[in-house]
Amino acid sequence: MVNPSSPKAVVPPLRCQKRPTGRHDAFVILDGKRIYVGPYGAPETEQAYHRMVAEYLANGSRLPVAANDITVAEVAERYLTFAQGYYRKSGLPTSEVKNIPLALRPLVKLYGRTPAAEFGPRALKAVRQTMIDGKVTRKYINRHVDRIKRMFKWAVSEEIVPGTLYYQLQTVAGLKYGRSEARETDPVKPAMLDLVEGVKKVVSRQVAAMIDLQLLTGARPGEILIMRPIDIDTSGPVWTYRPSSHKTQHHGHERIIPLGPQARAIVEPFLLNRPLHAYLFSPLEAEAERYAQMQARSKSPATLGLKAMKVGRKLRSSTRALGDHYDRTSYARTIARACEVAFPPPAPLARLQIQCQGGFHWEAIDDWKNRLGEGGWKELKAWTKDHHWHPHQLRHNFATAIRKAHGLEVAQILLGHSKADVTQIYAERDLNRAMDVAAKIG
Repeated sequence: MVNPSSPKAVVPPLRCQKRPTGRHDAFVILDGKRIYVGPYGAPETEQAYHRMVAEYLANGSRLPVAANDITVAEVAERYLTFAQGYYRKSGLPTSEVKNIPLALRPLVKLYGRTPAAEFGPRALKAVRQTMIDGKVTRKYINRHVDRIKRMFKWAVSEEIVPGTLYYQLQTVAGLKYGRSEARETDPVKPAMLDLVEGVKKVVSRQVAAMIDLQLLTGARPGEILIMRPIDIDTSGPVWTYRPSSHKTQHHGHERIIPLGPQARAIVEPFLLNRPLHAYLFSPLEAEAERYAQMQARSKSPATLGLKAMKVGRKLRSSTRALGDHYDRTSYARTIARACEVAFPPPAPLARLQIQCQGGFHWEAIDDWKNRLGEGGWKELKAWTKDHHWHPHQLRHNFATAIRKAHGLEVAQILLGHSKADVTQIYAERDLNRAMDVAAKIG
Protein backbone atom coordinates (compact mmCIF):
# COMPACT_ATOMS: atom_id res chain seq x y z
CA MET A 1 0.00 0.00 0.00
CA VAL A 2 2.91 2.36 0.75
CA ASN A 3 6.05 2.86 -1.30
CA PRO A 4 9.00 3.69 0.99
CA SER A 5 10.74 6.98 0.25
CA SER A 6 14.13 5.43 0.98
CA PRO A 7 15.41 1.97 0.06
CA LYS A 8 16.60 1.59 3.66
CA ALA A 9 13.17 2.36 5.14
CA VAL A 10 11.27 -0.76 6.09
CA VAL A 11 7.57 0.13 5.92
CA PRO A 12 5.36 -2.30 7.86
CA PRO A 13 2.34 -3.37 5.80
CA LEU A 14 -1.24 -2.64 6.76
CA ARG A 15 -3.06 -5.82 7.78
CA CYS A 16 -6.64 -6.80 8.44
CA GLN A 17 -8.39 -8.80 11.14
CA LYS A 18 -11.97 -9.98 11.01
CA ARG A 19 -13.88 -9.52 14.27
CA PRO A 20 -16.57 -11.95 15.53
CA THR A 21 -19.09 -9.25 14.71
CA GLY A 22 -18.07 -9.37 11.05
CA ARG A 23 -16.22 -6.05 11.17
CA HIS A 24 -12.80 -5.87 9.50
CA ASP A 25 -10.28 -3.81 11.53
CA ALA A 26 -6.93 -2.66 10.12
CA PHE A 27 -3.76 -2.91 12.16
CA VAL A 28 0.00 -2.49 11.78
CA ILE A 29 2.76 -4.24 13.73
CA LEU A 30 5.44 -1.89 15.06
CA ASP A 31 8.17 -3.03 17.49
CA GLY A 32 6.31 -6.33 17.85
CA LYS A 33 3.13 -4.59 18.97
CA ARG A 34 -0.17 -4.82 17.13
CA ILE A 35 -1.66 -1.33 16.78
CA TYR A 36 -5.20 -0.92 15.43
CA VAL A 37 -5.83 2.15 13.28
CA GLY A 38 -9.55 1.83 12.43
CA PRO A 39 -11.99 0.08 10.06
CA TYR A 40 -10.23 -1.48 7.08
CA GLY A 41 -10.74 0.49 3.86
CA ALA A 42 -11.94 3.71 5.52
CA PRO A 43 -10.23 6.97 4.42
CA GLU A 44 -9.51 8.00 8.02
CA THR A 45 -7.85 4.60 8.62
CA GLU A 46 -5.59 5.10 5.63
CA GLN A 47 -4.58 8.53 6.97
CA ALA A 48 -3.97 7.20 10.48
CA TYR A 49 -1.80 4.39 9.09
CA HIS A 50 0.38 6.73 7.01
CA ARG A 51 0.78 9.10 9.95
CA MET A 52 1.77 6.35 12.38
CA VAL A 53 4.29 4.77 9.99
CA ALA A 54 5.83 8.18 9.17
CA GLU A 55 6.28 8.97 12.88
CA TYR A 56 7.71 5.49 13.43
CA LEU A 57 10.33 5.89 10.66
CA ALA A 58 11.17 9.48 11.65
CA ASN A 59 11.84 8.21 15.17
CA GLY A 60 14.53 5.81 13.96
CA SER A 61 12.16 2.86 13.37
CA ARG A 62 11.01 2.99 16.98
CA LEU A 63 7.69 3.75 18.54
CA PRO A 64 7.48 7.19 20.13
CA VAL A 65 7.80 7.05 23.90
CA ALA A 66 5.61 9.05 26.22
CA ALA A 67 7.44 12.00 27.78
CA ASN A 68 6.87 10.65 31.28
CA ASP A 69 8.31 7.19 30.49
CA ILE A 70 11.67 7.87 28.85
CA THR A 71 14.77 8.13 31.06
CA VAL A 72 17.77 10.43 30.75
CA ALA A 73 19.94 7.50 29.61
CA GLU A 74 17.47 6.65 26.83
CA VAL A 75 17.41 10.28 25.67
CA ALA A 76 21.23 10.29 25.65
CA GLU A 77 21.34 7.07 23.61
CA ARG A 78 18.97 8.43 20.98
CA TYR A 79 20.79 11.76 20.84
CA LEU A 80 24.13 10.05 20.25
CA THR A 81 22.60 8.19 17.31
CA PHE A 82 21.31 11.48 15.92
CA ALA A 83 24.65 13.27 16.48
CA GLN A 84 26.63 10.64 14.55
CA GLY A 85 24.58 11.40 11.45
CA TYR A 86 24.19 15.16 11.95
CA TYR A 87 27.65 16.40 12.96
CA ARG A 88 29.47 15.70 9.73
CA LYS A 89 31.50 17.85 7.37
CA SER A 90 32.55 16.75 3.89
CA GLY A 91 31.16 13.33 4.69
CA LEU A 92 33.35 12.86 7.78
CA PRO A 93 32.34 13.12 11.46
CA THR A 94 33.38 16.33 13.21
CA SER A 95 34.96 16.60 16.64
CA GLU A 96 31.49 16.94 18.19
CA VAL A 97 30.92 13.22 17.66
CA LYS A 98 33.71 12.61 20.21
CA ASN A 99 32.92 15.54 22.49
CA ILE A 100 29.23 14.79 23.03
CA PRO A 101 29.80 11.39 24.74
CA LEU A 102 32.32 13.06 27.06
CA ALA A 103 29.73 15.69 28.01
CA LEU A 104 26.97 13.14 28.59
CA ARG A 105 29.08 10.74 30.66
CA PRO A 106 28.65 12.54 34.06
CA LEU A 107 24.99 13.21 33.21
CA VAL A 108 24.19 9.53 32.67
CA LYS A 109 26.30 8.48 35.67
CA LEU A 110 24.27 10.66 38.04
CA TYR A 111 20.82 10.71 36.43
CA GLY A 112 20.76 7.90 33.86
CA ARG A 113 17.71 6.16 35.41
CA THR A 114 15.90 9.41 36.23
CA PRO A 115 12.82 10.15 34.09
CA ALA A 116 13.90 12.81 31.63
CA ALA A 117 10.82 14.90 32.42
CA GLU A 118 12.04 15.24 36.02
CA PHE A 119 15.51 16.51 35.09
CA GLY A 120 15.68 20.21 35.86
CA PRO A 121 18.03 23.13 36.56
CA ARG A 122 19.08 21.85 40.01
CA ALA A 123 20.04 18.49 38.51
CA LEU A 124 22.04 20.23 35.76
CA LYS A 125 23.91 22.23 38.41
CA ALA A 126 24.70 18.97 40.23
CA VAL A 127 26.20 17.55 37.02
CA ARG A 128 28.19 20.73 36.57
CA GLN A 129 29.49 20.55 40.15
CA THR A 130 30.75 17.04 39.44
CA MET A 131 32.81 18.46 36.60
CA ILE A 132 34.14 21.22 38.86
CA ASP A 133 35.17 18.66 41.48
CA GLY A 134 37.01 16.78 38.75
CA LYS A 135 39.30 19.83 38.31
CA VAL A 136 38.05 20.45 34.77
CA THR A 137 38.58 23.96 33.40
CA ARG A 138 35.77 26.51 33.40
CA LYS A 139 35.56 26.89 29.61
CA TYR A 140 35.55 23.12 29.18
CA ILE A 141 32.68 22.82 31.69
CA ASN A 142 30.63 25.53 29.98
CA ARG A 143 31.00 23.82 26.61
CA HIS A 144 29.91 20.47 28.04
CA VAL A 145 26.91 22.01 29.81
CA ASP A 146 25.88 23.64 26.53
CA ARG A 147 26.03 20.23 24.87
CA ILE A 148 23.71 18.81 27.54
CA LYS A 149 21.28 21.67 26.97
CA ARG A 150 21.45 21.06 23.24
CA MET A 151 20.55 17.42 23.79
CA PHE A 152 17.39 18.38 25.66
CA LYS A 153 16.54 20.95 22.99
CA TRP A 154 16.70 18.15 20.43
CA ALA A 155 14.58 15.95 22.70
CA VAL A 156 11.92 18.69 22.86
CA SER A 157 11.87 18.88 19.06
CA GLU A 158 11.35 15.10 18.97
CA GLU A 159 8.49 15.41 21.50
CA ILE A 160 10.04 12.92 23.90
CA VAL A 161 10.39 15.40 26.78
CA PRO A 162 8.06 18.25 27.85
CA GLY A 163 8.48 21.44 25.87
CA THR A 164 9.16 23.53 28.98
CA LEU A 165 12.17 21.47 30.05
CA TYR A 166 14.67 23.05 27.67
CA TYR A 167 13.63 26.57 28.65
CA GLN A 168 14.04 25.69 32.31
CA LEU A 169 17.58 24.44 31.66
CA GLN A 170 18.38 27.68 29.83
CA THR A 171 18.07 29.51 33.15
CA VAL A 172 21.36 27.87 34.24
CA ALA A 173 23.91 30.47 33.16
CA GLY A 174 27.48 29.61 32.26
CA LEU A 175 30.24 29.92 34.83
CA LYS A 176 31.78 33.40 34.85
CA TYR A 177 35.46 34.22 35.09
CA GLY A 178 36.55 34.63 38.71
CA ARG A 179 33.09 33.73 40.05
CA SER A 180 33.33 29.98 40.35
CA GLU A 181 35.50 27.25 41.82
CA ALA A 182 36.35 25.91 38.36
CA ARG A 183 39.96 25.91 37.30
CA GLU A 184 40.98 28.68 34.92
CA THR A 185 43.33 28.27 31.97
CA ASP A 186 46.07 30.64 30.93
CA PRO A 187 45.20 32.78 27.89
CA VAL A 188 46.73 31.65 24.61
CA LYS A 189 49.72 33.82 23.77
CA PRO A 190 51.88 34.11 20.65
CA ALA A 191 54.68 31.57 20.39
CA MET A 192 58.22 32.77 21.05
CA LEU A 193 59.90 33.12 17.67
CA ASP A 194 63.19 31.65 18.89
CA LEU A 195 61.29 28.50 19.90
CA VAL A 196 59.58 28.41 16.51
CA GLU A 197 62.90 28.71 14.65
CA GLY A 198 64.40 25.97 16.80
CA VAL A 199 61.59 23.58 15.90
CA LYS A 200 61.86 24.36 12.17
CA LYS A 201 65.45 23.06 12.22
CA VAL A 202 64.44 19.55 13.31
CA VAL A 203 61.18 18.94 11.41
CA SER A 204 60.55 17.92 7.81
CA ARG A 205 60.32 20.52 5.06
CA GLN A 206 56.56 19.84 4.91
CA VAL A 207 56.03 20.76 8.57
CA ALA A 208 58.40 23.73 8.32
CA ALA A 209 56.40 25.03 5.35
CA MET A 210 53.12 24.73 7.27
CA ILE A 211 54.64 26.65 10.19
CA ASP A 212 55.83 29.46 7.90
CA LEU A 213 52.46 29.65 6.14
CA GLN A 214 50.66 30.02 9.44
CA LEU A 215 52.97 32.86 10.44
CA LEU A 216 52.47 34.62 7.08
CA THR A 217 48.71 34.11 6.63
CA GLY A 218 47.23 33.64 10.12
CA ALA A 219 45.36 30.58 8.86
CA ARG A 220 44.05 28.00 11.28
CA PRO A 221 46.06 24.76 11.42
CA GLY A 222 43.19 22.81 9.89
CA GLU A 223 43.06 25.18 6.92
CA ILE A 224 46.76 24.78 6.12
CA LEU A 225 46.71 20.99 6.45
CA ILE A 226 44.17 20.52 3.64
CA MET A 227 45.75 22.78 1.01
CA ARG A 228 45.42 21.38 -2.53
CA PRO A 229 46.36 22.87 -5.92
CA ILE A 230 42.72 22.96 -6.97
CA ASP A 231 41.88 25.27 -4.04
CA ILE A 232 44.53 27.88 -4.95
CA ASP A 233 43.87 30.61 -7.53
CA THR A 234 47.23 31.54 -9.07
CA SER A 235 45.92 33.97 -11.68
CA GLY A 236 46.68 37.25 -9.87
CA PRO A 237 49.76 38.83 -8.31
CA VAL A 238 48.33 37.80 -4.93
CA TRP A 239 47.21 34.20 -4.93
CA THR A 240 44.04 33.28 -3.07
CA TYR A 241 43.40 30.05 -1.24
CA ARG A 242 39.84 28.88 -0.55
CA PRO A 243 39.88 25.95 1.90
CA SER A 244 37.53 23.11 0.97
CA SER A 245 36.48 22.97 4.63
CA HIS A 246 36.69 25.57 7.37
CA LYS A 247 35.30 26.45 10.78
CA THR A 248 32.35 28.65 9.73
CA GLN A 249 31.44 26.72 6.58
CA HIS A 250 28.18 25.42 8.07
CA HIS A 251 27.07 29.03 8.59
CA GLY A 252 27.36 29.69 4.84
CA HIS A 253 30.49 31.87 5.17
CA GLU A 254 33.27 31.83 2.60
CA ARG A 255 36.90 31.70 3.71
CA ILE A 256 39.51 33.35 1.48
CA ILE A 257 43.19 33.39 2.47
CA PRO A 258 45.46 35.72 0.45
CA LEU A 259 48.95 34.39 -0.31
CA GLY A 260 51.53 37.15 -0.73
CA PRO A 261 55.00 36.86 -2.31
CA GLN A 262 56.64 35.05 0.62
CA ALA A 263 53.73 32.64 1.01
CA ARG A 264 53.78 31.98 -2.76
CA ALA A 265 57.48 31.12 -2.58
CA ILE A 266 56.72 28.53 0.09
CA VAL A 267 53.78 26.98 -1.77
CA GLU A 268 55.26 26.87 -5.30
CA PRO A 269 57.71 23.95 -4.77
CA PHE A 270 54.86 21.78 -3.48
CA LEU A 271 52.69 22.50 -6.54
CA LEU A 272 55.17 21.00 -9.03
CA ASN A 273 53.95 17.78 -10.67
CA ARG A 274 51.19 17.39 -8.09
CA PRO A 275 47.65 16.28 -9.04
CA LEU A 276 45.00 18.93 -8.58
CA HIS A 277 43.22 17.07 -5.77
CA ALA A 278 46.36 15.87 -3.94
CA TYR A 279 47.28 17.51 -0.64
CA LEU A 280 50.39 19.70 -0.65
CA PHE A 281 51.78 18.51 2.67
CA SER A 282 51.89 14.73 2.87
CA PRO A 283 53.33 12.79 5.86
CA LEU A 284 54.03 9.92 3.46
CA GLU A 285 56.26 12.17 1.37
CA ALA A 286 57.97 13.43 4.51
CA GLU A 287 58.72 9.86 5.63
CA ALA A 288 59.99 8.89 2.17
CA GLU A 289 62.35 11.89 2.14
CA ARG A 290 63.57 11.09 5.65
CA TYR A 291 64.37 7.50 4.76
CA ALA A 292 66.10 8.66 1.57
CA GLN A 293 68.32 10.93 3.66
CA MET A 294 69.12 8.01 5.94
CA GLN A 295 70.29 6.00 2.95
CA ALA A 296 72.36 8.91 1.62
CA ARG A 297 74.16 9.24 4.97
CA SER A 298 75.13 5.59 4.99
CA LYS A 299 78.90 5.33 4.34
CA SER A 300 79.30 1.55 4.41
CA PRO A 301 78.63 -0.13 1.03
CA ALA A 302 78.35 -3.51 2.78
CA THR A 303 75.46 -2.39 4.93
CA LEU A 304 73.81 -0.10 2.37
CA GLY A 305 71.71 -2.87 0.83
CA LEU A 306 70.54 -4.18 4.20
CA LYS A 307 69.68 -0.68 5.38
CA ALA A 308 67.77 -0.02 2.16
CA MET A 309 65.73 -3.17 2.76
CA LYS A 310 64.92 -2.06 6.31
CA VAL A 311 64.03 1.45 5.15
CA GLY A 312 61.75 0.09 2.43
CA ARG A 313 60.04 -2.21 4.92
CA LYS A 314 59.48 0.70 7.32
CA LEU A 315 58.15 2.90 4.55
CA ARG A 316 55.69 0.23 3.37
CA SER A 317 54.45 -0.26 6.93
CA SER A 318 54.13 3.52 7.34
CA THR A 319 51.76 3.76 4.39
CA ARG A 320 49.22 1.80 6.41
CA ALA A 321 49.49 4.10 9.42
CA LEU A 322 50.01 7.49 7.76
CA GLY A 323 47.30 9.32 5.86
CA ASP A 324 47.58 11.38 2.71
CA HIS A 325 47.71 14.57 4.77
CA TYR A 326 48.34 15.69 8.33
CA ASP A 327 45.41 16.20 10.68
CA ARG A 328 45.36 18.63 13.59
CA THR A 329 46.31 15.94 16.10
CA SER A 330 49.30 14.61 14.15
CA TYR A 331 50.46 18.16 13.35
CA ALA A 332 50.33 19.20 17.01
CA ARG A 333 52.02 15.96 18.08
CA THR A 334 54.81 16.53 15.56
CA ILE A 335 55.40 20.03 16.95
CA ALA A 336 55.41 18.73 20.53
CA ARG A 337 57.98 16.04 19.74
CA ALA A 338 60.12 18.53 17.84
CA CYS A 339 60.11 20.82 20.89
CA GLU A 340 61.47 17.94 22.97
CA VAL A 341 64.24 17.32 20.45
CA ALA A 342 65.15 20.96 19.88
CA PHE A 343 65.00 21.99 23.54
CA PRO A 344 65.97 19.07 25.79
CA PRO A 345 65.92 19.77 29.53
CA PRO A 346 69.24 20.31 31.33
CA ALA A 347 71.21 17.27 32.44
CA PRO A 348 69.91 17.01 36.04
CA LEU A 349 66.30 16.92 34.78
CA ALA A 350 66.77 14.97 31.55
CA ARG A 351 65.74 11.36 31.13
CA LEU A 352 68.73 9.05 31.31
CA GLN A 353 69.97 6.62 28.68
CA ILE A 354 71.05 3.38 30.39
CA GLN A 355 73.66 1.14 28.80
CA CYS A 356 72.62 -2.44 28.11
CA GLN A 357 73.93 -5.41 26.14
CA GLY A 358 72.23 -4.35 22.90
CA GLY A 359 73.18 -0.68 23.22
CA PHE A 360 71.07 1.45 25.54
CA HIS A 361 67.48 1.93 26.67
CA TRP A 362 65.62 4.87 28.15
CA GLU A 363 65.08 5.20 31.87
CA ALA A 364 61.63 3.99 33.01
CA ILE A 365 59.13 6.78 33.70
CA ASP A 366 58.59 5.71 37.32
CA ASP A 367 62.36 5.58 37.92
CA TRP A 368 62.67 9.01 36.33
CA LYS A 369 60.03 10.45 38.67
CA ASN A 370 61.56 8.80 41.74
CA ARG A 371 65.02 10.11 40.84
CA LEU A 372 63.83 13.70 40.44
CA GLY A 373 61.44 13.69 43.36
CA GLU A 374 58.34 15.86 43.60
CA GLY A 375 60.26 19.12 43.43
CA GLY A 376 62.42 18.06 40.51
CA TRP A 377 59.43 16.73 38.59
CA LYS A 378 57.62 20.07 38.99
CA GLU A 379 60.76 21.83 37.77
CA LEU A 380 60.81 19.57 34.71
CA LYS A 381 57.15 20.35 33.99
CA ALA A 382 57.87 24.08 34.24
CA TRP A 383 60.83 23.71 31.87
CA THR A 384 58.69 21.80 29.38
CA LYS A 385 55.94 24.42 29.53
CA ASP A 386 58.40 27.26 28.91
CA HIS A 387 60.00 25.51 25.90
CA HIS A 388 56.94 24.13 24.12
CA TRP A 389 54.33 25.71 21.88
CA HIS A 390 51.41 24.48 19.77
CA PRO A 391 50.31 25.36 16.20
CA HIS A 392 47.33 27.51 17.17
CA GLN A 393 49.68 29.98 18.85
CA LEU A 394 51.06 30.92 15.43
CA ARG A 395 47.66 32.42 14.58
CA HIS A 396 48.07 34.67 17.60
CA ASN A 397 51.51 35.73 16.34
CA PHE A 398 49.94 36.83 13.06
CA ALA A 399 46.97 38.55 14.72
CA THR A 400 49.17 40.53 17.07
CA ALA A 401 51.46 41.75 14.28
CA ILE A 402 48.70 42.65 11.82
CA ARG A 403 46.50 44.40 14.37
CA LYS A 404 49.45 46.49 15.52
CA ALA A 405 50.57 47.43 12.01
CA HIS A 406 47.26 47.68 10.09
CA GLY A 407 44.42 47.88 12.60
CA LEU A 408 41.68 45.62 13.90
CA GLU A 409 39.50 45.75 10.78
CA VAL A 410 42.15 44.26 8.46
CA ALA A 411 43.11 41.68 11.08
CA GLN A 412 39.47 40.58 11.31
CA ILE A 413 39.22 39.98 7.56
CA LEU A 414 42.56 38.21 7.24
CA LEU A 415 41.81 35.94 10.19
CA GLY A 416 38.40 35.01 8.80
CA HIS A 417 36.42 36.25 11.79
CA SER A 418 32.75 36.91 11.03
CA LYS A 419 30.44 39.50 12.57
CA ALA A 420 26.82 40.55 12.07
CA ASP A 421 25.21 40.69 8.63
CA VAL A 422 25.95 44.44 8.39
CA THR A 423 29.67 43.66 8.28
CA GLN A 424 29.16 41.43 5.23
CA ILE A 425 28.00 44.49 3.20
CA TYR A 426 31.54 45.86 2.90
CA ALA A 427 33.37 42.51 3.32
CA GLU A 428 34.40 42.47 -0.36
CA ARG A 429 35.93 45.96 -0.14
CA ASP A 430 37.81 44.88 3.00
CA LEU A 431 39.04 41.73 1.25
CA ASN A 432 40.63 43.83 -1.51
CA ARG A 433 42.30 45.95 1.13
CA ALA A 434 43.49 42.83 2.92
CA MET A 435 44.96 41.46 -0.32
CA ASP A 436 46.91 44.69 -0.81
CA VAL A 437 48.30 44.32 2.70
CA ALA A 438 49.16 40.65 2.03
CA ALA A 439 51.11 41.68 -1.10
CA LYS A 440 53.24 43.97 1.08
CA ILE A 441 53.80 41.69 4.07
CA GLY A 442 54.29 38.43 2.15
